[in-house]
Amino acid sequence: MDDRTTASKVEYGVTPTQVMASMPGLDFVRAIFEGKLPAPPIMQNVEPFDSTAEKGHVVFHSVPGFRHYNPIGSVHGGYAAILLDSAMGLAVHTALPAGSGYTTLEFKISFIKGMTEDTGPVRTEGKTLSVGRRAATAEARITDIKGRLLAHATTTCLVFEIPKAT
Repeated sequence: MDDRTTASKVEYGVTPTQVMASMPGLDFVRAIFEGKLPAPPIMQNVEPFDSTAEKGHVVFHSVPGFRHYNPIGSVHGGYAAILLDSAMGLAVHTALPAGSGYTTLEFKISFIKGMTEDTGPVRTEGKTLSVGRRAATAEARITDIKGRLLAHATTTCLVFEIPKAT
């Protein structure tokens, strides 16, 4: 379902740390996807829609457009990087208990097929590979409406306890 009309109704902002820390990761990610918490400001650039989250797995859609172009007339790799890094990080977050957070230590992207404004909606799917007390790994894929692979990535994230407010 292509429901981009709701993208303009999305509230963007940063959730206070104590609110995030009080929720299991899956509940936190779902609250963002459902509009109960603000979406991260970076997502204004890609306007995701039809977002779903399960433990260790997230999916969302986006539409690359002219505003994402680089100087050589195609969608900039940063567009894919935002989608892939977000999908992998959110997949990790869905697997974390309340009071835990994560940050990306590294990620690797492979660009398979270029995107243009004619590509149409793309699907980004992130899945955890391993989630431990100190580190997590995940992978993500971007596919077009025909299921063709456009880009994929892997990441390693540092998992940590969110400091309690004093």
